[in-house]
Amino acid sequence: MYGANVALTGRDAEMARLKRARDDVAASSEPRIVTLVGPTGTGKSRILEELARELAASSSLPRVFRGRAREGAAPFAVFARLLRHRFGVYEGLDKEAARGRVRSEVARVLDDRKVEDVAHFMGQLMDLDFLESPLTRALADDPVQARLVQRAVIKSFFESDASRAPMCLIFEDLDLADDDSLDLLRYLAENLSAPILMLCTARSELLARHQDWGELGGERHQLIDVGPLGPEESAQVANIMLSPCEGGPPEALVEAAVNLAGGNPGLLEQMVRIFHDVGVLTVKGDPQDGPWGVNLDRLASARLPLTVEDAVAARISALSAEQRRVLEHGATMGSVFWQGALLALMRMDSPPPDLWEAEAGEDEALLDKILGELITRDYLLKLPDSAFPGETEYVFKHNLEREKVSSLTSAALSRRYHQTIADWLSQQAGTKSSEESLVMLGKHLERAGARIQAGEAYLRAGDVARSGFGSKKAADYFAKGLDLLGDTDARRRIDALHDFGDVLWIAGRSDEALAAFRQMQQLAFQLNLKAKGGAAHNRIGRLYRDTGDLQNAFEHLKTGLALFSAVGDERGVAASHDDLGKLLWIKGEYSAALRDMKTALEARRRIGDRRSIALSLNNIGLVWMDHGRAAKAQEALEAALTIRKEIADPIGVVETLANLGRIAKQQGDFQRALELFTEGYEVARDMGEKGRIAVVLTCLGETKTAMGQADEALKLLKQAEQICDDLGDKLNLGEVKRGLADAYLAQDQLRPARESIKQAVDLFGRVRSKAHLAIALRTLADVTAAGAWGEGHEGKAVDYYMRSIALCKEIGNELEEARSYRAFAAYVTASPHYKGNQDIQREAARLSVIADEIFKRHRIGPLGTDPGSMRPPTGSIP
Repeated sequence: MYGANVALTGRDAEMARLKRARDDVAASSEPRIVTLVGPTGTGKSRILEELARELAASSSLPRVFRGRAREGAAPFAVFARLLRHRFGVYEGLDKEAARGRVRSEVARVLDDRKVEDVAHFMGQLMDLDFLESPLTRALADDPVQARLVQRAVIKSFFESDASRAPMCLIFEDLDLADDDSLDLLRYLAENLSAPILMLCTARSELLARHQDWGELGGERHQLIDVGPLGPEESAQVANIMLSPCEGGPPEALVEAAVNLAGGNPGLLEQMVRIFHDVGVLTVKGDPQDGPWGVNLDRLASARLPLTVEDAVAARISALSAEQRRVLEHGATMGSVFWQGALLALMRMDSPPPDLWEAEAGEDEALLDKILGELITRDYLLKLPDSAFPGETEYVFKHNLEREKVSSLTSAALSRRYHQTIADWLSQQAGTKSSEESLVMLGKHLERAGARIQAGEAYLRAGDVARSGFGSKKAADYFAKGLDLLGDTDARRRIDALHDFGDVLWIAGRSDEALAAFRQMQQLAFQLNLKAKGGAAHNRIGRLYRDTGDLQNAFEHLKTGLALFSAVGDERGVAASHDDLGKLLWIKGEYSAALRDMKTALEARRRIGDRRSIALSLNNIGLVWMDHGRAAKAQEALEAALTIRKEIADPIGVVETLANLGRIAKQQGDFQRALELFTEGYEVARDMGEKGRIAVVLTCLGETKTAMGQADEALKLLKQAEQICDDLGDKLNLGEVKRGLADAYLAQDQLRPARESIKQAVDLFGRVRSKAHLAIALRTLADVTAAGAWGEGHEGKAVDYYMRSIALCKEIGNELEEARSYRAFAAYVTASPHYKGNQDIQREAARLSVIADEIFKRHRIGPLGTDPGSMRPPTGSIP
């Protein structure tokens, strides 16, 4: 209030750096990021406000959109607010009208391309539901891929939007932001390629939590420390703030304000309020513009604050009892609160009238009056929109005042307040489907002492976060909800542990996921719930399978199958057989894998689940291919493709086309392979599914390498590399790097071949995929054998072959083991370094014979299948 008309002072250096960043965006059409870091009150938001005003009046970056973080908000809350600003979707707007605005703007930006898909992903951040499309339906079963696609879609939308007109995105108070928002912001800062100026503010706590924040975006990012003003600038600001004083600002008053504020503009403003509260200043005209009477005698006798805490306490003590009570009620709710809840708290101990009149009562009029006074005195701010339809939303202007009021509330009274707030929240429209509202409800119930109800609210919040791909927050909510439930409601805990384990696994926290599934298993056993026990064992088995512990995986999957069978759970039985088939496939036991997969297929046909039927046929086709039966493989895959086209499963269509292309490539029909891969690429491109685009580009690149067209291969593989890097898809990025190594090797470019395969090995090691790592180590051995490290590294090549063989043996993949035997034998037989070493030559001959026997047993031709072309099944727990 009192600093509203003060010109920005003492921030010329900061403004100059911001303007340089603005000019760089305009000149280069590339993004720039600036983060302003400093304590509360130093003027970070004011600096940005000044720049935003200039931008709005300019032609270089005329569009400015803002998002502000709030403590304890839902995942992606910063982006939710920014996107609502961008689309003109304000709180309380009718849902259908809001959806219409988003669709209209998306269509305008993207020229009607994939409007529903983009609107769907944008809507998830804004708590807006859109109709499902084939893409979004398919991604519902793959939350990891869905998360990757979501952020790629957001990036693509911002780039398309900025290509039409450059823009500025402002993210405030990032020290309060949730991890999902910060992760998405990191991704955009690193990967955006468009004329966008991204401005951020934060307290130093952000840098404590994320120590590498300053390195984000490399040279595109500036970190600006916003410190206190100097004495001269502070005096200048104080003089302007006190200019309504009659006769001009007294020097003693300016000196007192400057000394106590310590160069903090926010505290200078606070001192002016305190001068009013203690009677040094009195309003004679307009509260803001004056004139103000000055009583310096009161300055000498008043107890002025010596610290920030003293200043806050002085402000609170100047309130009437009624005003303090309203602030106390609001502070119990949090930094943001609603008038309806204040009314419920005000009526907490009031008897109802004999006859309740529909018109506003005296208490409502009193509350309106008190809120108006608190706004005038600069304690509160009335927000233009509300999270709850029909409600008026308020926010504390100063968090320190909220914290002080909250600390003065007794524990017993606070519990009663929290219960009343929870009761009010539970009656608001949309609370049970809004993640942020459910978390708020859980917090108030917990503080009211209602732990079980609080636990249920957090679990529901976890369900909502999980459906919106907020895995990190979902994991936090499930953990909190389970802790609050304690030993109660075992059936609810079983379901929650199932979902908790899934989101932990998606987030890469495999040990914690295993612990959650084991707790689920324990509870199911205790209650003799065999179907739930089967689900727990299946999850544990999948987790072991995907991390390479195949023996433990087999034991748990068999146990899950037995439990599902015991209670006649046909879906569970089918899933168990399919999972066992995948495990046996990895081990190279193809006949056994086919038996299990066919059993799963028969069960799914009885159930009538066409999507699962297509999945089974696709997997069976891959096993037939590795089993050396190309005709049967093609028959199964084409049946899968037909179903997937009929049910409009574009992701499944791309997957099956890619597998059919791999078959053609293995048979040497490169032209047919290119046709199939190209068709798959076009489907993936049309639906905007970048993960699948990268997979098909990799297949195309590998085919070009096999055709002797390494130059073309490198162009395709580098496109795939960029997409995987943008998506953060480490597993497929590893596959691309391995393909690049082969292409470079074909051109005798040994140094880039060496770097690419080293990166592939590192990526596969980080995602803990032993099957992929075994194949990559074999390629690393090939690159080393070709002389990528120069002479004298022959021993390293042999070591890499042996490590590949050992990993294949460990996971039980006999065919890959045979391929590594053959590659090793071919190397040492042709190597001048080993020609005179009879021991190693005999070993090479022995291993070559073993490889031939394995290939013969699996009906593989004399050259074996194309190394690595039938990739092991991967992915998170579905």
